[in-house]
Amino acid sequence: MRKMIAVLALSVLAANVMAAVSPEEAAKLGTTLTPVGAEKAGNADGSIPAWTGGIPKNAGAVDSKGFLADPFANEKPLFVITAATVDKYKDKLSDGQVAMFKRYPETYKIPVYPSHRTVNLPADIYESIKRSAVNVKAINDGNGLENFTGNRYYAFPIPKNGVEVLWNHITRYHGGNLRRIITQATPQTNGSYTPIRFEEEVAVPQAIPDIDPAKAANVLSYFKQSVTAPARLAGNVLLVHETLDQVKEPRLAWIYNAGQRRVRRAPQVSYDGPGTASDGLRTTDNFDMFSGAPDRYDWKLVGKKEMYIPYNSYKLDSPSLKYDDIIKAGHINQDLTRYELHRVWEVVGTVKPNERHIYAKRHMYIDEDSWQVALVDHYDGRGQLWRVAEGHAQFYYDHQVPAYTVETLYDLIAGRYIALGMKNEEKSSFMFGFAAKAADYTPAALRSEGVR
Repeated sequence: MRKMIAVLALSVLAANVMAAVSPEEAAKLGTTLTPVGAEKAGNADGSIPAWTGGIPKNAGAVDSKGFLADPFANEKPLFVITAATVDKYKDKLSDGQVAMFKRYPETYKIPVYPSHRTVNLPADIYESIKRSAVNVKAINDGNGLENFTGNRYYAFPIPKNGVEVLWNHITRYHGGNLRRIITQATPQTNGSYTPIRFEEEVAVPQAIPDIDPAKAANVLSYFKQSVTAPARLAGNVLLVHETLDQVKEPRLAWIYNAGQRRVRRAPQVSYDGPGTASDGLRTTDNFDMFSGAPDRYDWKLVGKKEMYIPYNSYKLDSPSLKYDDIIKAGHINQDLTRYELHRVWEVVGTVKPNERHIYAKRHMYIDEDSWQVALVDHYDGRGQLWRVAEGHAQFYYDHQVPAYTVETLYDLIAGRYIALGMKNEEKSSFMFGFAAKAADYTPAALRSEGVR
């Protein structure tokens, strides 16, 4: 009898974990919660303000290349955390941030500015979030999604466990179809680097008019990445079909190698396979702070906390900067960064006993207003803190899209890092809403994309 009760209890628990929320609970969205599921109220002392709708689309000027003016350009830091003062603030920092002060005591700093809850999204995205709340369920032990149809955004705006929080990051709004030209750097310990230039596209099935719905039923997005510099890498193209349930149907990837003039399947473009031109400094699933399937980890939801995270990083995105202004020895130029106090979801991923990954544990902090991963501490198999990721975010107010300005991943052991996403010297900022065709995201299309 006792055994039957235990089994029943576990069954009820499993049902609750995987179930969509009730209409009554979903009604909190837009009332006590923001439309994306964050707490609307500020914190007790007012250092985190209440969310009042974000900043307007005309919050600042937009230049001829699409770069945004900094709405907070006149603000000064409230204070700057240094190695000498870090102990005073470490309850609001990750272990990785604290370790950065120890690794680079003379140069690493965190300038803390007033907090601004800038994020807001288009009305149709808010409607899709409401639908997700009452319809979407996790399947395959949380590794796939059921009833995630129409505009596929923010699967679990009122999450009940760690993997649901992670799914919100994976399924967040990127502005529809996105095209960008960005630069990556992997500096040596002395700060010298060779820029790697990418042209990238992300397209979503719901914004591709001629897509076959049956073929796209399990596709979250299509991603295409062309390397255009340096010359030794130019012409290589990567194509990825990002699937919703990667256990049922693993991510599909192909690479066009310009030297061989061949298109090949690329199963290594997943999990801890090496990132493109990363010099071994990031894994494939380090891209976008975390991307791909969550199935190799058990994800524990620790709860919410207040932390100093990179935010409103308009200064770091200025087209007046050169990449040499940003890339320095050990870490990026912290004088150009901006951190604010925000509430984050704290999630810890631990590799399952029967799985493998070079990161045995990932300690994540995810911004409540955007569902973007803000900070990640990565631990190796010995339990040693290894790599520290910071997502320097800004809100593209003219298009109502939260995104990253620069993603940094610091290797504490090697003393090197990777900075991905810089566009200061490029001919344009992000291009949202471009017209995509289904034929552009097929293996056959790669041969015409790759030019040497």
